[in-house]
Amino acid sequence: MALAIFDLDNTLLNGDSDHAWGEFLCEKGIVDTDAYRQANDYFFDQYVAGTLDIEEFLEFALKPLAALEPEQLQSLHQQFMTEKVATMMLPKAAALLQKHKDQGDYTLIITATNRFVTGPIAAELGVDEIIATDPEMIDGRYTGKVAGTPCFQAGKVTRLNSWLKDNPHTLEGSYFYSDSNNDLPLLKLVDHPVAVDADETLTATAEANHWEIISLR
Repeated sequence: MALAIFDLDNTLLNGDSDHAWGEFLCEKGIVDTDAYRQANDYFFDQYVAGTLDIEEFLEFALKPLAALEPEQLQSLHQQFMTEKVATMMLPKAAALLQKHKDQGDYTLIITATNRFVTGPIAAELGVDEIIATDPEMIDGRYTGKVAGTPCFQAGKVTRLNSWLKDNPHTLEGSYFYSDSNNDLPLLKLVDHPVAVDADETLTATAEANHWEIISLR
């Protein structure tokens, strides 16, 4: 059994669930539409460029979770899955996940997007487990703060190493599939790094290192 690790946004999904959740909140009138959309786009552009300040972004992204009742959040996320996430699902991604399952591999999503947004998506994709940025929750409500290390850039390596200590898996024979230059720290760690519909920086790195390059689109 090998560990088959997957980034989520723009890798297994045809789109970014974090940005899409922000757009969804705007469309539903949950947030100040113009200001929130501008900030959402600003942070997304930084992410793509590899210059995102993750702490600044999470302060922005997690604030709506603290402002809403848990029941309202659950209802909104169910709508989000139907209206947004369903349109991002990729048949080739489902086939790739199934291929690894058929090989007996353990499938793991590791994503910078917070667990509130991504947990139900991982369940829908049928992976064995997800490691995500964890929003802090106290007495059943989100606080708007982060619990632990954000699962971003080198933080993905930190979170994965912590997970490996508590689970019967190793990186021997491991795979990691990603689209983003932000994931280079983890791509360099696994035995089988794979660039998936990758950005320019990751594509150049993959070509230089003779990594596999694929498309799920």
